[in-house]
Amino acid sequence: MRRWRWKQVGRGLGFAIALALVTLVIDAWTSLGHRATGERLARGEHSPEWSDGHFENPEPLVNHMGRALLGLFSRSPDVSPRSRVQVVPTPPERFDTPPPTGLRVTWFGHSSLLLEIDGHQVLTDPAWSERASPSSWLGPKRWYPRPFDPARLQHLELVLISHDHYDHLDRETILALLATPARFAVPLGVGAHLEYWGVPAARIIELDWWQRTNLGDFTLVCTPARHASGRHVFDKDSKLWAGYALLGNRHRVYFSGDTGLFKAMRAIGERLGPFDLTLIEAGQYNAAWPDWHIGPEQAVEAHLRVKGKLLLPIHWGLFTLAYHAWTEPVERVLVAASAANVSVLTPPPGESVEPDLPYRNQRWWPEIPWESARISPIVSGNSE
Repeated sequence: MRRWRWKQVGRGLGFAIALALVTLVIDAWTSLGHRATGERLARGEHSPEWSDGHFENPEPLVNHMGRALLGLFSRSPDVSPRSRVQVVPTPPERFDTPPPTGLRVTWFGHSSLLLEIDGHQVLTDPAWSERASPSSWLGPKRWYPRPFDPARLQHLELVLISHDHYDHLDRETILALLATPARFAVPLGVGAHLEYWGVPAARIIELDWWQRTNLGDFTLVCTPARHASGRHVFDKDSKLWAGYALLGNRHRVYFSGDTGLFKAMRAIGERLGPFDLTLIEAGQYNAAWPDWHIGPEQAVEAHLRVKGKLLLPIHWGLFTLAYHAWTEPVERVLVAASAANVSVLTPPPGESVEPDLPYRNQRWWPEIPWESARISPIVSGNSE
C-alpha cells in the first residue's frame, strides 16, 4: 500500500512539473522571437562580424563558470533594494516641449532612457514590462513600476535596441510603442523579432557596425560593442549586438549598449566624438565574466576612450542580474571618476537633466556595504 502511495505521489509530481513546463512554454512562446531568414539572413552572413554561422566579437568573451558558481555563496545580501527606491514622477506631458538647451536626458532605470537631442526624441532599450523575461510569472522582476504608458510618447521619433536580451528587448513594450510614430533601429537580424511581433518592415532600420542612417539633420551611427545575443538556447549570437552614436546638429551622445571594454572604443571617439554625453553600462557585472559587462571602473575608462564630456552610468538600478550590492555600480563609478577627473550625472529614475545646465548630484540611494575595485576588480581581457 505504501509503495502504491509513493507511485501516486510521483505521478502527481511528474504531472505538475509537466503542466508547469507546458504553461511556461505557452506563456513565453511568442516572446522568444523569430530567426532571421531570407534577405535578412543573407545580410547577416555578409557582415564582417559573421563567422562560422553566427556573429563574433573581434575579442573573445571569457567565462569562468567555476568562479561564477562560487559567487552564489558570496553574493551580497543587498542585491536588490530592501526599501522603496526613490523615483521621480514622470508625466509624459513633460516631453511635449523640447528642452531650451537642445539636450535633455531622462533615465528610467537599467538601460532605458529618453533622449531629446536637437529637436529629436529617442528612446533606448525600453524594457517596461514587469519582468525581464519571456514569461509573465518567472524571471527578474522590476524594483519599481514603469514610469507611464510608453504609447503616450507621441513625439517619439526613434527607438534604439542594442541587442535582443530580455532586459533590453521586451515584446510588450515594443507592441505598446507601435501607437507612437517612432521607427525602430536595431542591429542586424534583430528585425526578425520585431516583424514576427507585428512591427511593419517599413518602420525597422537594421544596421551593421559603423553603418549610419540620417533623419533630416540628425544622424544615427551603429557602433561596435563587445557582448552577445540570444533569447533561447538555440539562437546564441545569431543576431548582432551594438551601441549607437547620436549626432545632432549641436550635440553628440554615445550609448554603449551592453559591452565589455574593447579596442575599437578609441576608434569610436576618433571617428564620431567628442561626445557631450555618454551613456555607458556600469552595473550587473561579475569577475567571472569580465568581457560581457564592463563594470564601473572600465565604464569610466570607456568614457575617456570615446572622448566623452559628461558620463551617465546605466545598466543598474532596476533588475537583479548579478551578485553585487545594487548600489555598488554607482559608488564605484563615483570613486573611479573622481580619480580620473571625470564629471558624472547620477539622477534618480524619472528625473530629467539638461547636461548643458548646472546640475548638482544628490545621493538618492541608501548607504549599504559594497565591494571596492581592489576587492573585486572587473578587467576585460584583450582590450588594449
